[in-house]
Amino acid sequence: MQGASTRETTGAAPVTVVSHPLVQHKLTLMRDKARSTKGFRQLLNEIGTLLAYEVTRDLPLEPIEVETPLVTMQGVQIAGKKLVLAPILRAGIGFLDGMLSLVPSARVAHVGLYRDPDSLQAVEYYFKAPSDLADRTVLVLDPMLATANSAIAAVDRLKERGARDLRIVCLIAAPEGLAKFRGAHPDVPVWTAAIDSHLDEHGYIIPGLGDAGDRMYGTR
Repeated sequence: MQGASTRETTGAAPVTVVSHPLVQHKLTLMRDKARSTKGFRQLLNEIGTLLAYEVTRDLPLEPIEVETPLVTMQGVQIAGKKLVLAPILRAGIGFLDGMLSLVPSARVAHVGLYRDPDSLQAVEYYFKAPSDLADRTVLVLDPMLATANSAIAAVDRLKERGARDLRIVCLIAAPEGLAKFRGAHPDVPVWTAAIDSHLDEHGYIIPGLGDAGDRMYGTR
């Protein structure tokens, strides 16, 4: 297995499968149904850091002059305004601390959505975001891209607020969800650690890892 990411494109924005050995190892540990709530949460946090490294790989840089203890030199820094991390509540919060450990100055938006158990549609109950989304790169965080209804609703809402540069970061994606998301938002690239087999009749990813929110918080 290669450590670098692999990219698959079909006319829309790319889907990047992060094949780094540490990501794949930690994902396998998370799939184990015997993994404790504490262990699951810790692994999700760690994978969040690793995925943040991959999804920010192409951020633009600009030159800056710095003075070292010995000389003045030309260095570089990230250009433009700081990132926005936009976790979809509640499971997306599991990525947040790991990503903030890498980019501690990032702004944080919160998108509160729950999945109606009958229709499987996303229902919004909370939204709060910085006012200048149009000037920032927004990372939308949700461990599971299953039906994609929540991801589509979150991106719809963020675009309504002016966001133009958006990226989806997830742990596991289903082919059905990827197809649906890319049909709705072909301009938004996706980063994921795995593309699993399919969705079952209840909209869960197979083989997946169960309900990420329940496993994070010990709820059923």
